[in-house]
Amino acid sequence: MASGEPLTASAYIVHHLTNLTVGQGFWALHLDSLIVSGLLGLVAFVGMAMLARQATAGVPGRMQAFVEMLVSFIDQQVKDTYHGKSPLVTPMAITIFVWVLLMNAMDLIPVDFVPMLLGMTGVHFFKVVPTTDPNLTFGMSLSVFVVMIVMGFKVKGFGGFMHEVFTVPFGAKMAPVNLLFRLIEDIAKPISLSLRLFGNMYAGEMVFILIALLGIWQLPLALPWALFHILIITLQAFVFMMLTIVYLSMASESHG
Repeated sequence: MASGEPLTASAYIVHHLTNLTVGQGFWALHLDSLIVSGLLGLVAFVGMAMLARQATAGVPGRMQAFVEMLVSFIDQQVKDTYHGKSPLVTPMAITIFVWVLLMNAMDLIPVDFVPMLLGMTGVHFFKVVPTTDPNLTFGMSLSVFVVMIVMGFKVKGFGGFMHEVFTVPFGAKMAPVNLLFRLIEDIAKPISLSLRLFGNMYAGEMVFILIALLGIWQLPLALPWALFHILIITLQAFVFMMLTIVYLSMASESHG
């Protein structure tokens, strides 16, 4: 907590849910979300690259075997869901799952640990779980949305894409209605994708904060919730990945 701030329950909760920001208003940057997500992305990239270099065709080590199982599992999900042909989808799905899983896993760090360490250096606000920041989850979903639109144009061509926008599902005579429905559908995709991840992770972080307020009595509750939360953080990474695959598959299929 900041020096002199009363240690009330509400102040404690607000403290842990306040981002480290620079700037004001719309152009404010959440430095904690950018720093943690960037570092975890670098860890994932470097780690996977090192494992790829050390991979052997013989008997694999534990880490190589785990990564091979993970890649095979995600590749199978892509084959079952995405019916087009694109070398981008499987690598993108793997990247999303690993990156989101690592960001979600930061929720397993005790809520007071990082703020206490940074507080000693004069940094009084720092949210360590990037996926509890709607700005980050919405930014990720917008990236998926852009890839989806680009893939739609690439697969169907400009003419085919616009024909689908104005004729599906009610035919050319209902072009304005078709366009309205398409706009609502496309706008809803990144919003729902981002809010689903943000809402679940924010709620989980809130439970950890409320448990921490119990002081020494948190011990019987913190471990069971952390073990259960492992399922949540994994499931949310999987759901974000699967919805990305589904959206890309929908963009690549012709509905005309």
